[in-house]
Amino acid sequence: MKVAAGLGGVKRKAILLAKAYTLTHTITNEEDPMARVIAAEILVPAGVAQVWRAWTTPAGIQTFFAPDCRVELRAGGPYEIYFNPEAEEGARGSEGMRVLAFQTEKMLSFTWNAPPHLAAVRRQMTHVTLRLYANGPGETRVTLRHDGWGVGGQWDQAYAYFNRVWREVVLPRLQQRFRQGPIDWKAL
Repeated sequence: MKVAAGLGGVKRKAILLAKAYTLTHTITNEEDPMARVIAAEILVPAGVAQVWRAWTTPAGIQTFFAPDCRVELRAGGPYEIYFNPEAEEGARGSEGMRVLAFQTEKMLSFTWNAPPHLAAVRRQMTHVTLRLYANGPGETRVTLRHDGWGVGGQWDQAYAYFNRVWREVVLPRLQQRFRQGPIDWKAL
């Protein structure tokens, strides 16, 4: 009987503790930076190896992503994409960004920063992970996940900016690059 009485006491304590720690506020996606993720995907009319080279080599990056870059495919290597190569240092693009990890022709992860006009958060890094999947002969499904966001102020502006730019500019340009040829940066 002692054992049964002891277990009853443990159960009572557990119920009292549960009541003492009752959740008083539900955290929403807007309040929880861990819940803020940009997720996008696109089908590209090219093989995985071609799409991989487009994301991981200077020659490939210049065909769709930006007119210039400094990229070294190694952990810790630079992943700097220069959208405005003629601008002063610090305003060219993703300066100072690094390759976090990669798995050849499968996954690429790199740090990313806010655009120069969002100076309050520009020096803080977020993370982008790309995954490539063969989707039949000559077609690749590219998924993009961008996380590491703060909340409020310029974080909200940076999140909204990249939510639009990844979906409406960068990924469509990747697709266009393989449908119609490389981007002519001088014509833009």
